Amino acid sequence: MVVDDHPMWREGVARDLTEAGFLVVATSGEGRQAIRVAAAARPDVVVLDLQLPDISGVEVILGLRAALPDVRVLMLSASGEQQSVLDAVKAGATGYLVKSTAPAEFLDAVRRTAAGDPVFTPGLAGLVLGEYRRLAAGPVAEPGDGTEPGAPRLTDRETEVLRLVAKGMSYKQIAQRLGLSHRTVQNHVQNTLGKLHLHNRVELTRYAIERGLDD
Repeated sequence: MVVDDHPMWREGVARDLTEAGFLVVATSGEGRQAIRVAAAARPDVVVLDLQLPDISGVEVILGLRAALPDVRVLMLSASGEQQSVLDAVKAGATGYLVKSTAPAEFLDAVRRTAAGDPVFTPGLAGLVLGEYRRLAAGPVAEPGDGTEPGAPRLTDRETEVLRLVAKGMSYKQIAQRLGLSHRTVQNHVQNTLGKLHLHNRVELTRYAIERGLDD
């Protein structure tokens, strides 16, 4: 689904996605309408502009996530300002690209977003990681070490996979690194999500970064 208040841009992005083999199930130029339409159309990925005429992109993200907890939101915005990026990611955006991104890079980002990979315009990923490190400053127990009351216990392999997720590696890269099948890596991630009561890979990455597992 494509959400942008500029008709020519919205239609152009939808056309590029269709030509690349994606199924565009809906488009919208307003935030509230986008939330209503998404609830019915149930897209896997929403390409969303930050600035909309009625409500902010951050409010749209929150509304989308409330209606569709598993939806993945890729921000495509003219703004690359630090606060805009951080607000979007904290609200639940999977990735963030500026509109000057090349078409091929954009299409690749949509594919990666659909697969659950956090995707950012070069330079923004470091900004996001740095902010989470700042927020997580201070001693935090390792997952599964038993020092936190009710701490979830991860297996050694789950912790190893979690570390690689935190480094931004794709499932395919993790599988190659550890000599596992792609399906096995997915199973480890799903088991870890269940144990930690998290919903997707983005939340899992945040959890890992907060515990310093991306070092």
